[in-house]
Amino acid sequence: MKKFLLLSLCAIFTTVLSAQEITGSWQGKLQLPGGISLRLVFNVSKTDTGFSATMDSPDQGAKGIPMTSILYADKVMAITYDAAKIKFTGTFIGTDSIAGNFVQFGNSYPLGLKLTTKPIDGPNRPQEPKAPFPYKTEKVKFENSKDKVTLSGTITFPAEGEHFPVVILISGSGAQNRDEELLGHKPFLVLSDYLTRQGFAVLRYDDRGSFESTGDFGTATTFDLANDAEAAVNYLKTRKEIDPKKIGLMGHSEGGIIAPIVATRNKNVAFIVLLAGPGIKGSDILLLQQDAIGKANGIPEKDMKETREINTEIYSMIDQIKNMDSLKISLKNYLKTIPVKYPDMKMAEGMSTQDIIDMQLKQICAPWMIEFIRFNPASTLEKVKCPVLAIIGSKDLQVPAKENIPALKNAFAKGGNTKAVVQELKGLNHLFQTCTTGSPNEYANIEETFSLVALKTISDWLKNL
Repeated sequence: MKKFLLLSLCAIFTTVLSAQEITGSWQGKLQLPGGISLRLVFNVSKTDTGFSATMDSPDQGAKGIPMTSILYADKVMAITYDAAKIKFTGTFIGTDSIAGNFVQFGNSYPLGLKLTTKPIDGPNRPQEPKAPFPYKTEKVKFENSKDKVTLSGTITFPAEGEHFPVVILISGSGAQNRDEELLGHKPFLVLSDYLTRQGFAVLRYDDRGSFESTGDFGTATTFDLANDAEAAVNYLKTRKEIDPKKIGLMGHSEGGIIAPIVATRNKNVAFIVLLAGPGIKGSDILLLQQDAIGKANGIPEKDMKETREINTEIYSMIDQIKNMDSLKISLKNYLKTIPVKYPDMKMAEGMSTQDIIDMQLKQICAPWMIEFIRFNPASTLEKVKCPVLAIIGSKDLQVPAKENIPALKNAFAKGGNTKAVVQELKGLNHLFQTCTTGSPNEYANIEETFSLVALKTISDWLKNL
């Protein structure tokens, strides 16, 4: 699940030159390629030395990101965020409006800001449940004692009854909150609401190191995140409301890798549901994903071919070179050859070749990325013995059904799991929305958060257990 802005926390340092009152909440909508509208808010406050600023991206679930600097002179305000190569420059129009440009990695987009105390209108999300709910809701914390991480989440119970079957929701890649919030959608909130109304308890939680959970997400691999999911299983065994023999896992995308890992090592997992869970190796997933999304977005075949060649070489090196120091040296040397070998390839403006190499090296060599590229989930899927429901949308471009459906079926058959059901759901994308092309560019503009067909498929299978 990729974000459209690279948002990560950094130290807060500010520099100012101001004689005008510029404090307040400056809000606007960023129009991105593919018709995506992304709300942004710059919050400017006074400090002892002048002013500081933070940025919110409500549609990405990000809030209070400290900006590196804010400068004001001659009716022009400039805000920068070095960690994500972001710069906003705007000119005041009167006292409550700014006309400007938002730049990231050399790509520039017009952005107008308005000073207001009211939140700007968000996208229409008709499926998002609103309180009061006809069931019990409780905020909880539980410990992953192995990694010394405290996970914060929400558990929901049907209003009546006891000893409920329970589903633990496991999010996709990237630091996600308990609702797996993305572009104004809250898939896990919709899922938990639907399933709780159907008689199931549901636990969803913030990923480690994000929102209200402790730990360091940046250094975590898929196997570390599996430890968190297993801690959720152990926690639910202590809850008197839960039937300890009916604890299941439901993982979306990368969560569909995590669920089988936990199921193979913890006998308390009674069932798993894989929502767009991969059945093929991580490097193959990434190559297929890049081609499918590129084609849907009209990227020229020549550009896709060059990207495919580059990434294939990089993934091959990661597979073959196990020593990290040696791998970093080899990758750095290879990245230096790319501008020479592909002189027509467009590079991000405003960044030196060394800046680009350093940024790419940091992304490629992140622990999570290395582990994901090398890991083949088939070997784990073959060991799963509990009942499984695996569903993938026919228009999923991030975990394409054409390659992953057969791989999932083959893995379960090879392992002799006769209780595994694998289905392709027609017309749905990676988020299980009814869509046109399946491109991530559509996600924000689709009002539906989670297809009713997919919700019913999941609920019916769970009830039949």
